[in-house]
Amino acid sequence: MPANPSYNAQESTTTPVWATKNPKKKSKKLSPAQKAKAKETAKKAGRPYPNLVDNMNAAKSAKKSTAKKAPAKKKK
Repeated sequence: MPANPSYNAQESTTTPVWATKNPKKKSKKLSPAQKAKAKETAKKAGRPYPNLVDNMNAAKSAKKSTAKKAPAKKKK
């Protein structure tokens, strides 16, 4: 079997998401837009409903998009 170029040896040493402890901070519920994004991702992958990874990616992408909206101030 040919080697997978996207394989990263470091990934094999990390703990899977489902084996890590829950964060101490309180989690927030997904917004309707985030739920739709997770459902869309699951549908593209052939699953009838979103799994943990779909939900995490939907929440993560929402955080990234809000962070990008705030432009940095330029110094003169």
